[in-house]
Amino acid sequence: MPNETILVVDDEAHILELIRFNLENAGYKVEVAEDGETALKFCRQQVPDLIILDIMLPGIDGLEVCKTLRASVATAKVPIIMLTAKGEEIDKVVGLEIGADDYIAKPFGIRELIARVKALLRRTENNDMEPKIIKVGGLTIDTSKYEVYKNGNKLDFTLKEFELLKLLVLNQGKVLSRDYLLDQVWGYEYFGETRTVDVHIRHIRQKLGDDMDEAKYIETIRGVGYKFIASEEGE
Repeated sequence: MPNETILVVDDEAHILELIRFNLENAGYKVEVAEDGETALKFCRQQVPDLIILDIMLPGIDGLEVCKTLRASVATAKVPIIMLTAKGEEIDKVVGLEIGADDYIAKPFGIRELIARVKALLRRTENNDMEPKIIKVGGLTIDTSKYEVYKNGNKLDFTLKEFELLKLLVLNQGKVLSRDYLLDQVWGYEYFGETRTVDVHIRHIRQKLGDDMDEAKYIETIRGVGYKFIASEEGE
């Protein structure tokens, strides 16, 4: 049985109770918060294993809470599922780009929510088995500290940029589709809208000094996705 702690943040009491009841039945320990400030205070005292976070909150909204959590070393890697009644595509893009791992809209099926919780926690466990230091093509990637160095110089990567680069490097030479990258890094089957992947790849290339016409690190496979190549020029 699972014993992970999940923090649920929502200002609707019946939603909190519904999620708490079902997650506890599934074996999880559940903590709740009705606003963003209370959620952040809880995370400063105890880091949960996963957070279910509503966007529409009184005071500090969910997007700002997510950004704050991602900026802290203690909570930068905690999986976050954004929960909201909004259905607009732009809200999904913003939520994913600021660091959310998944996104589910109200009304939702409790089985789907629990399935996503299990999937994210399982992925987090798998990440713990990855090599701590990866060296390739003049790059050094520290997976425990979420740091990237090029020829000894530290580069400023966001969490999602780091996750994308790490996934590409771990699959060096393989072509990874945009949908696959989105699903693996953001944990959300967001088919039909892969713009956020392209935006992040562009930022990674800029930071690596990669020219997309003569790629040294990341090659675009038209109509499919991307491949990490680390040619000799990149060393």
